[in-house]
Amino acid sequence: MKHILSGFLLLAAVQSFAQGLSPEMTKKIDSLFYCCARKTTPGYAIGIVRNDSLIYAKGYGMANLEYAIPITPQTIFHMASVSKQFTAFSIVLLARQGKLNLDDDIHKYLPWFPDLKQKITVRNLMNHTSGIRDQWQLLAIAGTRMDDVITQDQIIKVLSKQQALNFKPGDQWLYSNSGFTMLAEIVRSVTGKTLRQFADSAIFKPLGMNHTHFHDDYTEIVPNRAYSYEQDANGHYKNDILSYSNVGATSLFTNVGDMSKWLMNFYDHKVGDQQDIEQLTQKAVLNNGKVQDYAMGIVVNKYHGHQLYSHNGADAGYRTYVGVFPGLKMGFIVFCNFGDSDPQMKARQLEDLFINDSTPAKDNKTPERDFVNAVLGDISAINKFTGDYLSDNDGVHFAFGLNNNKLYWIQPDDGRQLLIKVQKDTFEAFNTPEVKFVFSASKSGKQRCDQYWAGNHRILIKYDTTPKPDKFLLAYTGKYYSPELDCSYGIALKNHHLVLTNAKYNDTPLTLYGADHLRNDFWWMENLSIVRNAQNKITGFEINCRAVRHVWFKKVE
Repeated sequence: MKHILSGFLLLAAVQSFAQGLSPEMTKKIDSLFYCCARKTTPGYAIGIVRNDSLIYAKGYGMANLEYAIPITPQTIFHMASVSKQFTAFSIVLLARQGKLNLDDDIHKYLPWFPDLKQKITVRNLMNHTSGIRDQWQLLAIAGTRMDDVITQDQIIKVLSKQQALNFKPGDQWLYSNSGFTMLAEIVRSVTGKTLRQFADSAIFKPLGMNHTHFHDDYTEIVPNRAYSYEQDANGHYKNDILSYSNVGATSLFTNVGDMSKWLMNFYDHKVGDQQDIEQLTQKAVLNNGKVQDYAMGIVVNKYHGHQLYSHNGADAGYRTYVGVFPGLKMGFIVFCNFGDSDPQMKARQLEDLFINDSTPAKDNKTPERDFVNAVLGDISAINKFTGDYLSDNDGVHFAFGLNNNKLYWIQPDDGRQLLIKVQKDTFEAFNTPEVKFVFSASKSGKQRCDQYWAGNHRILIKYDTTPKPDKFLLAYTGKYYSPELDCSYGIALKNHHLVLTNAKYNDTPLTLYGADHLRNDFWWMENLSIVRNAQNKITGFEINCRAVRHVWFKKVE
């Protein structure tokens, strides 16, 4: 009885309200977040919107562990990439006013961005189809830690020195935070106001979002703000520092009550109109005509057969999700302040409590998977597919392995998944049949794997990772310099192994894939592609991984 009473007093102390919900429903909602309804953990702030009201809002856990300050619906959270839809809507409003055109070349507004002999449009920035390398990865390569103070000017300086794109604008979709920082600068160029000033006057004040702003000065004091946490290897919470003084891609500060007003605006317009919402949610179309689920700072797809506009965010220990079902006039908000959380999963659990699945029954049926096809007869024919594979284009790395006459797809971070043989040398992932692998021999004679998923295609090559003798490894050692990032890395031979060295980072081991690819543990440059001259001498390397490609480092003699 004592434990029940103390739990009740804690929950009562946390501000919350439920409008028109049954006790049974509120109990179901609370059960989803019970693990964080304590004074010893970070937690969540959640909100549920229906029609013109915030019908449920509650806080669970602590906004500040050092002073035992609880999270409430009024607690201010850093939104991370949920910020992007507000940046995009600012551009949509300016386009509607005739102050810019979404298909204008960005150089019209950003003359400081280098001429890379390709037209990059404002729309490309909003759709993540610009080919511009990602700012966080570029900064990390240059030696900036993510918990350093990072300013708008610092990002602009890095972007202004770029010498290549990841790909031709419009050819691919690749998430790039850089594009949204540049959109914030377009707002400044067009209006003479910072994004913070423009969004405040054009969006936040008209909607009554009085506790919302773009946080462009990390030293600014924000009352009622949630702090950011992560867990160490022993399960203890520690501060996860965020010192951003940049906006556009991130840095919106808000709370549940204010965010609810934004979600209502998708179907009950107080800022802009339906035409503006349709523009914001117009899906990206690649040069080849393929339509993406990403629109302008927001994802557009369906859940339970209903139209859904949503986005999530992750910076330091902040994790956020907002989603709105305009046809149902419902929205869901989940904010949290610890890095191991999954607000989108929690939002799905909330949505399942309120939204019936309207998908036709025939579409709900998952085709039966023939498990028998997972058991392979001729292992000798399949064995050649096993081993380590690498994509030189984006640095993706995984392996294939045999176990009990079954072939598995092995991913470094996500474990292994069983593969089903569907035809000669073609396999599908058992749990995700939309992922397909086709094995063949490359032109060089190496084993090749073509990966297909959701309209995408990637080529990977099987490489030998057998350790090489010191005499072979010495050719890779030396100093490497990037003129566009003005930074250097070294490759050294230590205890018969190559290591990557840098003045700002600890040494990390390098693994040689074949003769021309080096992998390491730095997420910002985990794949190095060796470049040689006509005499087969190493002249440098390119960084090709994640959202950065073709960053050149010259070997310094």
